[in-house]
Amino acid sequence: MEFTFYTEANAKVMRTLVRTARKTVRKKEDRFTHIFGIAVIVLALLLVIPLDGRPFVLNTSAVITLIAAAVVAIVMVFQDRMNGYIARKRLMPGAANNTAVFHEDSFTSSCEVGTTEWHYDKVLVVAETNDYFVFLYSKMHGQVYEKASMTGGTTDEFRTFIEEKTGKKVQKI
Repeated sequence: MEFTFYTEANAKVMRTLVRTARKTVRKKEDRFTHIFGIAVIVLALLLVIPLDGRPFVLNTSAVITLIAAAVVAIVMVFQDRMNGYIARKRLMPGAANNTAVFHEDSFTSSCEVGTTEWHYDKVLVVAETNDYFVFLYSKMHGQVYEKASMTGGTTDEFRTFIEEKTGKKVQKI
């Protein structure tokens, strides 16, 4: 059985890749980052809000503190979009359009730059979203495969195939 995917590394694909990494292999770091971000926001609010009954005064110090808290909140909310944008900018020229062919013993990934052969035992995490299958090789490296472009079988057949070949359960994200 042979499955083929064509994926273009657009903003949505890269956002899916970093989101999947954040929810799987980077889960511990993500939890720490969120706790730290919330602590910074709470601390900023405690510094600005008068707790002793005095009236609230909007001075330069309060404005700067509130802006800092707002920036932290914005970064926390849009972190996947920002990290996806950065990851897309860091792609090697010619690596944005990828064709992957899955064979019985290995799979190949081809783009303008070249072709790479991968072995299933190198896959750390296999994840699935509504639109993509995501393979993570480490905290910093992964590939995304668009379901809509798949040929050679159904998504259920591919899911079963990849679970058998990697020995890993596909995680639903």
